Amino acid sequence: MNEKKTASPKSSSRLKWYVLGALILLCLLYFAVPPVNARVNRAAAALGSANVDTVIEYIRSYGPYAMAVSFALMVFSSVVAPLPAFLITFSNAAIFGWWQGAILSWSSAMAGAALCFFIARALGRDTVERFAGRGALASVEDYFTKYGSRTILICRLLPFVSFDAVSYFAGLTPIPFWSFFLATGVGQLPATVVYSYVGGMLTGGVKYFVTALLCIFALSILVMIIKNIYTERQTKKQSESHE
Repeated sequence: MNEKKTASPKSSSRLKWYVLGALILLCLLYFAVPPVNARVNRAAAALGSANVDTVIEYIRSYGPYAMAVSFALMVFSSVVAPLPAFLITFSNAAIFGWWQGAILSWSSAMAGAALCFFIARALGRDTVERFAGRGALASVEDYFTKYGSRTILICRLLPFVSFDAVSYFAGLTPIPFWSFFLATGVGQLPATVVYSYVGGMLTGGVKYFVTALLCIFALSILVMIIKNIYTERQTKKQSESHE
């Protein structure tokens, strides 16, 4: 019987305190420093608008620091805001060009995914359940445990799916970080390149039309995945009842 390697209690405790310390520091900065509070609220408002032009205007307003702000915005949306990444991906392509935008979107999304993973692994199920719900977490975790990195790969191919939930769930499973990180990188790279290329070329009403089509495509894949999970569980229940 193969045994999975697990982190020692000492290293897990250290990671937990590092994450808690960082989160407490960020909260103190947000509530105690007015400029930080204003900038975070402005970023949240830009993302909350769900409007590509608004996000583009927000990032461009930082001039030479636009790339760093975009990177931070992607990480912020991954950790805090349950919003699809295509808003920032399209914006990066429009501002920096499709290939530079693709590199920026991919690398910042990877950083956000890693941060979500470690937050979940350090703070545990109780904390994540407050965001995801106990029932949803249990069902998704079962699927992650059974299919491992393939689950992450499938989810990463859907750029309109909020990545934060996937990363948080992965952090609660026995999946090693590097397996998660590799599946995340490979899975989201093709979609990031495609959507950056499309986002860099489209403007106005055509962009919104293509965005709607891509949303429909992503939802169709999600329905197919959910149907496969349901069918597999029903088959498993039937086989267990015959035993």
